[in-house]
Amino acid sequence: MQVAIITGASRGLGLALATRLADRGWALVIDARGSDALAEAESDLATRTTVRAIAGDVTDPVHRRALVRTAIELGGAIDAVINNASYLGPSPQPPLAHYPLDLVRRVYEVNVFAPLALVQEALPSLRPGGRIVNITSDAAVEAYEGWGGYGSSKAALEQLTAVLGAERSDLRVYRVDPGDLRTQMHQEAFPGEDISDRPLPEVAVPGLVQLLEGDEPSGRYQAQALVPA
Repeated sequence: MQVAIITGASRGLGLALATRLADRGWALVIDARGSDALAEAESDLATRTTVRAIAGDVTDPVHRRALVRTAIELGGAIDAVINNASYLGPSPQPPLAHYPLDLVRRVYEVNVFAPLALVQEALPSLRPGGRIVNITSDAAVEAYEGWGGYGSSKAALEQLTAVLGAERSDLRVYRVDPGDLRTQMHQEAFPGEDISDRPLPEVAVPGLVQLLEGDEPSGRYQAQALVPA
């Protein structure tokens, strides 16, 4: 049985991916900060596969250790770590000239340092050929007005991911742009706007599954452009 850790899996893309992997026989360790939504997700996923849900903050080292320890208990080793949890920052997003530095630090803690720390925690227990998937954004490569905090944090995550891929040829290390999606975080990025024209998170899932189960080399991918084999 393959075992994956998925952060931010109580809703949106994380939950959509967890549901698809559950249906494909993966055992899952999932987390989110909100315990009620996470418990609901766990209840549904438990009808499909073996799942353990641990509520907590990915910036907390005790929480990260619990995620890794639980995944090892499920499968003896870990097949995939999917860093999906993200923090947008203030909504509406302020220009960099007025962005409170304490909030920039929080964005980086969640979007850069926590994913790296979870990977470091999990690396000794990843199987050969194991997958690391870091969810990024087109805001990591495009300069969108108002996206300086979030976008720059995702750019940093992308570079960390690229270097890790160069350093660990024994693993598959992916930075993945899921594309615009109809999620709560995307709505928070555009408060008061109608985002119903964006597709649901499920459209990005087949590409992510292809990376987790296929043979693509480490690198940067756009999930919605991947055609499953």
